[in-house]
Amino acid sequence: MRVLPSTLPLALLFLLPFAGASNGQGPPEFRFDITEIDQIDVGYGLQLTDVNGDGKTDIVLADKKTFQWYENPTWKKHLLAENLTQRDNVCITARDIDGDGKCEIAVGGQWNYRESVKDGAVFYLDAPNERTQTWKPIRLHNEPSTHRMHWVKTGTDASGQATYQLLVKPLRGKGSVDGDGPGLKLLAYQRPQDPTQPWKQTIVCDFLHLSHNFHPVNWDDDPEEEIIVAAKEGVWHFDRVGNKWNATQLTDQFAGEIRDGQLPNGKRFIVTVEPKHGHRAAVYVQPEGNGRWEPLKVLSDQLKDGHALAVADYLGVGSDQIVVGWRAMNTPGVPGIRLFTPLDQQGKAWRETIVSDARVAVEDIKAADVNHDGKIDIVAAARQTKNLVIFFNTTK
Repeated sequence: MRVLPSTLPLALLFLLPFAGASNGQGPPEFRFDITEIDQIDVGYGLQLTDVNGDGKTDIVLADKKTFQWYENPTWKKHLLAENLTQRDNVCITARDIDGDGKCEIAVGGQWNYRESVKDGAVFYLDAPNERTQTWKPIRLHNEPSTHRMHWVKTGTDASGQATYQLLVKPLRGKGSVDGDGPGLKLLAYQRPQDPTQPWKQTIVCDFLHLSHNFHPVNWDDDPEEEIIVAAKEGVWHFDRVGNKWNATQLTDQFAGEIRDGQLPNGKRFIVTVEPKHGHRAAVYVQPEGNGRWEPLKVLSDQLKDGHALAVADYLGVGSDQIVVGWRAMNTPGVPGIRLFTPLDQQGKAWRETIVSDARVAVEDIKAADVNHDGKIDIVAAARQTKNLVIFFNTTK
């Protein structure tokens, strides 16, 4: 953990609690203490999970040339793997898929933003007995332009144990240029008993273009999770029925980031960053029947390279709030993190709280109760500011 001298102005920025303005009504204001735990290169991807089975939530990070995890509560860094590919790493997923209390990890690399024919890589990292040591990389088949991945629950086996597949999504279709050409292939991988043996792949979808992010959900309360995907064609919901994924279009607007949550009145919402690396954060609410989701609120149209969303009940009020992060890299300006809180049951009025400005140029954000005090915290990895930061929730 980086210790910041309390005599420096920068240190004061990181150590003093912050509270946004409050009008004295409605839900409490979000308050937090900031701790910078490491200096990093890029911070392409974050996961918050238990790596070593001690019951604590650790931080897992994909950095430029390394994959690493930070052990709770000291945040000591342990190297998972390094220099797996010639080009940058780009994504990571970590989740306990076999029920032993310790996560399994897959990673993606060989990142090349414009190239769509040959670059990209997918690896499964096989854990050693001592998980603070480096893990064994097992290379899997990949489509070009590997960009995001998740372990997704696909049901239960005969013994009642949850089953999972690894879903990997490229940014672009093979041979496509700026979203024109073939659709990208979002693949589902089945891990064999022996992970060094071939992994069977099936196609989830092959018709979307320029899809930056996707997210697992469970909207029908069966054992299987679904996914929501943000793309040039809008937001799509994919529900696995048997061995087939059924697709439903939710919105029409080009979206780069996507998450879901619940309003105070209990209705489900989705929030997007529009378009890819976009300037607008927008909320849509689930309709009463079928069809497109209804636009509810534009939270902001002043983002500069919107790049991350994290939805959770940070305030402990029984419904969700939205964290939006932008990095201001391609569209120069001041980066930022904001928390948006609905002030009425329907989500028509929202309060904006400043979480961070220039101190964190967000590449990825994740939310979890990392210090196990019953409050959801925020972890942010930043590119230009090159820091890994925890916003510890101190809301009263």
